[in-house]
Amino acid sequence: MQHLRRMEDRVVLLTGGGGGIARGVARAFADEGAKMILTDIFPGGMERTKAELEHDFGTEVFTCVADGSKEDEVKEAVEKGAAHFGKLNVLINSAQTSASGLTLVEHTQADFDKAIYSGLYATFFYMKYAFPFLKETKGSVINFASGAGISGKPGQSSYAAAKEGIRGLSRVAANEWGAYDINVNVVLPLVMTDKLAQWGQENPEMFRKNLDEIPLGRYGDAQKDIGKVCVFLASYDAKYITGDTLFIQGGVGMKP
Repeated sequence: MQHLRRMEDRVVLLTGGGGGIARGVARAFADEGAKMILTDIFPGGMERTKAELEHDFGTEVFTCVADGSKEDEVKEAVEKGAAHFGKLNVLINSAQTSASGLTLVEHTQADFDKAIYSGLYATFFYMKYAFPFLKETKGSVINFASGAGISGKPGQSSYAAAKEGIRGLSRVAANEWGAYDINVNVVLPLVMTDKLAQWGQENPEMFRKNLDEIPLGRYGDAQKDIGKVCVFLASYDAKYITGDTLFIQGGVGMKP
């Protein structure tokens, strides 16, 4: 069967491009023919992802170190990336950090700010400055939220607040940007990462208990499960889907 390469000649900006989930998403888009703009606050992982995409897929990759919490850095990254390729078709906001594991009352304002600025503000800034380019291409936005916000997971107050803020922001953008044929959606991934695998080795009984709560019985693969859904949302096949939240969690959190 011939590979469809649904992202041929399309340019995708992915934040947090050095992270594990983002790396898998980047691989899924590169496999479909996309050109990639990667941004991250840390250059090391991002450059490793760039080298990997170039080697494995022959993908053209532009990288830019940028702190998503700083508006001027985001503006520069978006404009440089779009100028390099001459356009921007897809924006994916994946980057996020937080003070996970602290109860609500243990959070300081600095802890709370960490999540809000790295997630909610970064998503806002990237959307704001990507908009003129997405308007030209009738593009797509995919924002990452979390089941922690849906379920109110203990120890995740700032993270959940940031992620639920991103969902609200995304719905407003879907309404405002529909007139320009830009669709905006949110994904909630449940994915295997190196940190999760290590935690599973250290806590095998709890890891097994968590697996048993997933109807499909496994954690998602960043490229095959999460990345491929993102490719679909960015494709022409999904242009009539907007303002929605897609649970990519193997059945966890299923809704009526």
